[in-house]
Amino acid sequence: MVLTLRRRTNREDPVITDSPAMKRKVLEADQKNVNSQDVLDFFSGSSHSEGILQVFDEFRESRLFTDVVISVQGREFPCHRAVLSACSSYFRAMFCNDHRESREMLVEINGIVVEAMDCFLSYVYTGHARITTDNVQFLFETSNLFQIYTLRDACAKFLEDQLDPCNCLGIQSFADAHSLNHLASRCRTFALNNFADVAEHEEFLHLGAEELKEYTDSDELCVQKEEVVYEAVMRWVYHDKEHRRDHLRSLLRNVRLPHVNPNYLVQIVENDQIIQNSPECYQLLHEARRYHVLGNEMMSPRTRPRRSTGFSEVIVVVGGCERVGGFNLPYTECYDPVTGEWKSLAKLPEFTKSEYAVCALRNDILVTGGRINSRDVWLYTSQLNLWVRVASLNKGRWRHKMGVLLGKVYAVGGYDGQSRLSSVECYDYFSNRWKEVAPMKEAVSSPAVASCCGKLFVIGGGPDDNTCSDKVQCYDPESDTWSLRANIPIAKRCITAVSLNNLIYVCGGLTKVVYCYDPIEDYWMPVVQTFSKQESCGMSVCNGKIFILGGRGENGEASDHITCYDPATGIITGVASMPRPISYHGCVTITRYNEKACSKAVKNT
Repeated sequence: MVLTLRRRTNREDPVITDSPAMKRKVLEADQKNVNSQDVLDFFSGSSHSEGILQVFDEFRESRLFTDVVISVQGREFPCHRAVLSACSSYFRAMFCNDHRESREMLVEINGIVVEAMDCFLSYVYTGHARITTDNVQFLFETSNLFQIYTLRDACAKFLEDQLDPCNCLGIQSFADAHSLNHLASRCRTFALNNFADVAEHEEFLHLGAEELKEYTDSDELCVQKEEVVYEAVMRWVYHDKEHRRDHLRSLLRNVRLPHVNPNYLVQIVENDQIIQNSPECYQLLHEARRYHVLGNEMMSPRTRPRRSTGFSEVIVVVGGCERVGGFNLPYTECYDPVTGEWKSLAKLPEFTKSEYAVCALRNDILVTGGRINSRDVWLYTSQLNLWVRVASLNKGRWRHKMGVLLGKVYAVGGYDGQSRLSSVECYDYFSNRWKEVAPMKEAVSSPAVASCCGKLFVIGGGPDDNTCSDKVQCYDPESDTWSLRANIPIAKRCITAVSLNNLIYVCGGLTKVVYCYDPIEDYWMPVVQTFSKQESCGMSVCNGKIFILGGRGENGEASDHITCYDPATGIITGVASMPRPISYHGCVTITRYNEKACSKAVKNT
């Protein structure tokens, strides 16, 4: 279409637009022009705004049209109120409200440095800022003060890209002080993944005691051996020995001394001068020594391996039955609660047996008795992933339980096909021999058994086919005698017990309540309710929490549910499912090497 420029109408020209025909033509033409595409919507892009900013920056340099002077550390910066207000809500509030600064020509600002102000104004007038390792901290504080968050975030990103073992702790402190949660989290992760290198630098020596405790307490701390953590802690203490020795015990509580090499423990740790002069640390040394003798019978936060070493606590499920009257299962499978992964281990020999007992001995697994071949005993060696036969029981039994106490295994009670048993046998791993010890006061089958505070406790069970016991029988290995303790509030069989932090927890028996027993106070109390009634379920302590696996419900059907109870918080949650519904199975916790986890940790470091 051709664009026609109309000649302006002379005042003396006759007015002809009054005719209806002409009015109609003009209106039609105007409507057509509105609907046409003969309009250019021109936009020059960012070059226009950049050009204006460049001119304003030139005005600033030549002090042209400037209407305010910002004074920082005695240096004056001529500026334009409009430009500052457009860029910063801080200056908008200062200049656009009835503040004293809105009327004054000279405005002094304290708390920032000249170099940061110069860089800041460069960004305001050009949109560009040169961030360096020398100015990033001051530039961040300045942009944060003036509420220019794009520049502040750019400084934070720059700091994140500069993370190094020599500076990550200082940057984390800076991030915490300015509530930069993402940056602080990145610094913490970096320090955890590179702890051995971080501990060698000067910043590490200036950590606060609580910060150091937080790092050393973490399961995610990446070290190839626990000796690295011990040496870092001692280096920190020796840096200011007089003032820091009071923190030694609380710091050593986070060092997993049970996992240092036994020779290192004796020759280095126990010979350290400060430790020798700190009797409050002796208990931690004693715990480490006992762990090397008794294995995972000793449980504490320090006996859990750090995942970066490649070792982790896993729950091993041995055998079991899918349903009443169904086939017994040959599977031995381990479950890692942290990753949620299941892995198959060597199958259980003679899996046709049922109602056997299972326990963990050091880092191996023992299976005794069972309805078929009731004297047989099998040992699973975790290092070889292999089942081997060991010395047989003196008395065949099933529906019994086992407990480990001071490095020895006790097979307790059960049924021999004719009557309930009160007999108890003790297994010595080193001599590979079973021997009789004092019998229980009451013969029971399907009780709960746990060791705690140097004693063995047999809880509940069935004295016959029709009744259940509420008795708690306590065995003292030193005197080889049994005594009765406070009765459990319910009389049940097919229950399970575990020990954690010098307390015993019992569940099962088709009740939803988990009961807790304090052997020192001889006192029972309910602590939490499960989600359903189960019996013959598995129960094991892993990573400081109690896991209840499977079991059989009131309808006789097996369950595949896994429930986790954390005594520290009192919270119980459903966490996962088993590969299949199962009951009458064994559940124990051992430490297992995970090559994938170790490779990942090495890669991170």
